[in-house]
Amino acid sequence: MANELRFQVVGEAFKKKPVTVTAPSEKPSVYFGKKVFNRQKMYKYLPKSVYDQMIDVIENGTRLDRTVADAVAAGMMQWAQENGVTHYTHWFQPLTEGTAEKHDSFIEHDGKGGMIEEFSGKLLVQQEPDASSFPSGGIRSTFEARGYSAWDPTSPVFIMDDTLIIPTVFISYSGEALDYKAPLLRALKAVNTAATEVCHYFDPEVRKVVSNLGWEQEYFLVDEGLYAARPDLLLTGRTLMGHDSAKNQQMDDHYFGAIPERVQAFMKDLEIHALELGIPVKTRHNEVAPNQFELAPIFEETNLAVDHNMLLMSVMKKVARKHGFRVLLHEKPFAGINGSGKHNNWSLSTDNGILLHAPGKTPEQNLRFATFIVETLMGVYRHNGLLKASIMSATNAHRLGANEAPPAIISSFLGKQLSELLDHIEKADRENLLTMDGKQGMKMDIPEIPELLIDNTDRNRTSPFAFTGNRFEFRAVGSEANCASAMIALNSAVAEALVDFKKRVDARIPQFAKTLQGTEHNPVFHAIIDVLREDIKTCKPIRFDGNGYSDEWKAEAAKRGLDTETSCPKIFERYLDKESIQMFESLGVMTQKELEARNEVKWETYTKKIQIEARVLGDLSMNHIIPVATSYQGQLLRNVERMSAVFPAEKAQELNARNLKIIEEIAQRTATIEAQVEELVSARKVANKIEDEHEKAIAYHDTIAPMFDTIRYQIDKLELIVDDALWPLPKYRELLFIR
Repeated sequence: MANELRFQVVGEAFKKKPVTVTAPSEKPSVYFGKKVFNRQKMYKYLPKSVYDQMIDVIENGTRLDRTVADAVAAGMMQWAQENGVTHYTHWFQPLTEGTAEKHDSFIEHDGKGGMIEEFSGKLLVQQEPDASSFPSGGIRSTFEARGYSAWDPTSPVFIMDDTLIIPTVFISYSGEALDYKAPLLRALKAVNTAATEVCHYFDPEVRKVVSNLGWEQEYFLVDEGLYAARPDLLLTGRTLMGHDSAKNQQMDDHYFGAIPERVQAFMKDLEIHALELGIPVKTRHNEVAPNQFELAPIFEETNLAVDHNMLLMSVMKKVARKHGFRVLLHEKPFAGINGSGKHNNWSLSTDNGILLHAPGKTPEQNLRFATFIVETLMGVYRHNGLLKASIMSATNAHRLGANEAPPAIISSFLGKQLSELLDHIEKADRENLLTMDGKQGMKMDIPEIPELLIDNTDRNRTSPFAFTGNRFEFRAVGSEANCASAMIALNSAVAEALVDFKKRVDARIPQFAKTLQGTEHNPVFHAIIDVLREDIKTCKPIRFDGNGYSDEWKAEAAKRGLDTETSCPKIFERYLDKESIQMFESLGVMTQKELEARNEVKWETYTKKIQIEARVLGDLSMNHIIPVATSYQGQLLRNVERMSAVFPAEKAQELNARNLKIIEEIAQRTATIEAQVEELVSARKVANKIEDEHEKAIAYHDTIAPMFDTIRYQIDKLELIVDDALWPLPKYRELLFIR
């Protein structure tokens, strides 16, 4: 029956035709943000004074006056109802890695036995969802259900189907963050404050520094019928078994190739939905592995970009099913081919449009450029282990270090020109490096930095944190991850580095003011150069332009003092390092209690994912693979018996040699699988008795996860010898090529 199902779903996949997608008659620029309560909608539906207050909140971070909330809610409801909306929800990002929402209708009793539509400012600003079933790491007991969601005015409200979606933070009754958005907003505030103060050395008019993010979302598409016939894909997001297809990505013919017609229809439909929701998607293409694709937007402010990525992943899944696909966001759904990442392109910019990681045209601008490059490297160097922990997960662990993605060691690629620039600043004599030239102002004895353009910076795909001309690309983030995790760690690390930088510069300015008294030299710039030279030397271990996949680099990284740990549960420990706790607490991003709680959630989540995979692998092995293999073995045995009855013994033995060899191999491999599954179950029982979540996660990593590959090896060998007509699961050659 199982094999009949397999051939049926494979046959149906061959027959599927593209779904017709009717695009809006307007240009994308016209329907962009159609379903978003953006500034244009606010201007139309809110009183002028209320609109001005909202813009002040969004642009300057001022506190929203609760007396204005009713007017905002009334305008939102009017717009929503004109678009057929009947419900609203607070949309938040709990520690489950997904999003959460509880829908309520607009209706209330009118006091006369009827109903009226109502949406007050109180309902807009705050709600009380049940917090008991969301991961809290011990902050909340199961019987303590109270938690609060609070509106984030900086991320616009939008419409999905018949519901008004309100982006919110999610906190416990006692005030601790239970989500990703709350600490992200705090980290963005910290880097804004620190970077703005450093910018004042160069431009006192700067009022705000914004963190920007441009994510690149990689994903796989699989025919829905084939997906349903693979219990491992259905329950774990990845294939726990499956022999390589004879042809996969070795010809490099899928990368940037012609997009299959069915996929093109899906992409078109997805882009329409995304643009209507204000997600500025721009790029689409085939990725390296078969059935793998990528979508990328234009850069946005980090908080909004994170919300848009979480929303997009949800919309992708919905649209894919309409087209007969399932989206796979697991970092490594198939063995033997590339996995999926989500490169986070990150930069800082000022309110007057200056990119702080881009070179300028004057010496002062280029000194500012060098400052923000070096202090970013300082943050990454000091907290390289924490940054690795921010992107690590049970799923991303399959991708990192697999010679197809950044290694599990954080380093930064700068390129030859920028590396030479920093080396020059470090080694050149300070007095000759920075001079004054009459009316022309400051001069720097450094190469022509304005020529440092994107085209002059080669790419290094083995680097987890690469400089790409005017930004850094954090390439180690996983495809199904919430970008907020990496952005919290990165922005906090850079904020701390900038705070420390300014403290040391300010301490040296009086010294240089005294030394340079009576000259035209600016003591501020001399102090900056002095500190930069120290920091360039200090953070040099994080700079690496070579092959991050090589064994030599692993040894070299260890000598440099970089974090080379590969165990996922142990990598999470970096959140609880003294330096990490001190950084997060000093910046007001997270408390030690919140960090400890989040780590409990991380360890528990890791354990549960490996536990589920172990159960699925055991079930498939014992209830699918072994019965099919022994059934085929029985067929061969009957064939041997018949051959022996027909031919003389010597001839029969000659003719049965191959069958007997296969019979013996099946017996050996099935016996090995049975023994290994039994060992797997026993190890799981032992690990499950461990009460400490940290120790339990380590046990699952060290004793249980390694068994998966040994069991898989035996199953994949059986796939090659068992009759194809009997094999119950769709094979890689069927899963990986969309017709």
